[in-house]
Amino acid sequence: MNEEIKAYNDTQNKEDKEICNLLAFEINDALNEAESKIWHRHPVWFLDGNPIVGYSKLKDSVRLLFWSGQSFDEEKLQNEGSFKAAEMRYTSASQINKDDLKRWLKKGKEIQWDYKNIVKRKGVLLRLK
Repeated sequence: MNEEIKAYNDTQNKEDKEICNLLAFEINDALNEAESKIWHRHPVWFLDGNPIVGYSKLKDSVRLLFWSGQSFDEEKLQNEGSFKAAEMRYTSASQINKDDLKRWLKKGKEIQWDYKNIVKRKGVLLRLK
């Protein structure tokens, strides 16, 4: 696991650390070719410089965010923001359905919007895959 991400996970309380460690393990396993780092103070995984998935500690949960998740056609993922992102929130590691997570991560590789160039395109998102 990326040392910065491990340090982030280690700052969480016991339950949230368990969620974060499980998410990091599954994400690293599914996206082993991805670059992972702390971006805007949260763990994020990138393919070719494009953010795919990340997680962050919220007040009452850990949010798993897929930048292109609204295009996954997955009813469990909730829309987030005005672009194409979708999220799932967890308060316990036991809530993480590994089959769902693996499917979402596979879709994260296959379905991508170009967030890397969103500023250059003045907020316009183009579909990459």
